[in-house]
Amino acid sequence: MNREPLLDNAKFLLIFLVVFGHVIQPFKSDLKSVEVLYHWIYLFHMPAFIVLSGFFAKGFLDKGYLKKLAKKLLLPYLIFHIFYTLYYLLIGVSGWQFTILIPRWSLWFLLSLFCWHILLTVFKRFPPFIGTVLAIGIGVIVGYIDQVGHTFSLSRTIVFFPFFLIGYWITHDSLIKLRTNKIRAFSLMTMSFVAIGIFLLPTFSSNWLLASHSYHAIGYPVLGGAIRLGIYSLSLVMSICFFSWIPSRQNMFTHIGKKTIYVYLLHGIFIHFFRQSNLIKIDTILDVIGLVIISLAIVMILSSKYIRTIAQPLIEAKASKLKQRFEEKANRNEPNPS
Repeated sequence: MNREPLLDNAKFLLIFLVVFGHVIQPFKSDLKSVEVLYHWIYLFHMPAFIVLSGFFAKGFLDKGYLKKLAKKLLLPYLIFHIFYTLYYLLIGVSGWQFTILIPRWSLWFLLSLFCWHILLTVFKRFPPFIGTVLAIGIGVIVGYIDQVGHTFSLSRTIVFFPFFLIGYWITHDSLIKLRTNKIRAFSLMTMSFVAIGIFLLPTFSSNWLLASHSYHAIGYPVLGGAIRLGIYSLSLVMSICFFSWIPSRQNMFTHIGKKTIYVYLLHGIFIHFFRQSNLIKIDTILDVIGLVIISLAIVMILSSKYIRTIAQPLIEAKASKLKQRFEEKANRNEPNPS
């Protein structure tokens, strides 16, 4: 499958929102505007990211695909689980325990992404509409089971799977068809109305958007299923709105879309340091602009050639970039024949 700027532009914007969402997360109770922005982002940024992951999974039946996927996802999961455990010790993070069964922080996505591919082997047998409705139904029902939670990222795997399945079934042409002026105008109004709606809500738990808690744990043991169904609908509509505004041309950020795994796995180094050191504070809405700049800087740094060269052995289990750097340095140091 040929990579196109539209998809990489979307991945860049989404990984920026992942970083920015984690940067502002500790401050969502300090300012109402930050809380609204946080919930607004979380309504669609991971669902849209997961839709794209499903879109790129169209070759999952190819020979050796799942074996390569295990190397690409499960090995980094183990490596970075140990890495972040040691990092927590280094910077003094408290209130955690070491267990490989519960994904450390954002590492849940690696485990869930592997499981979604496995689930795809079953759900691919159903017609797209029936399979998607079935996946949504299971995602709604699982919230009533208190035992399904963080362990093995089981709750998130089940709840977010419908977005992965939708991504698998959609085509590139479907994404292109979203880019009409009418749909964009509708998208702008919809996303604005959703932000206003979030602002007007007296209370709203972010646990609804994290998809890792049962309805009983959130406080809605009876109506939880209806609320999750509503969030499914909103998240899907917001994701469509997001995709309608993605630029389709190559730009200075497009290349980052090919390197989001580096940003995703490494940005926790910055986030946890900021949280432990209390270096960042939000007093006014203007401070949020500063955090936008900081988040963009983190994305740029972690997707840079130098970071990828150093981190490639941990993330991709190979050192081709490091080897290339040494070879280039050796070639530069070779004396020219006289």
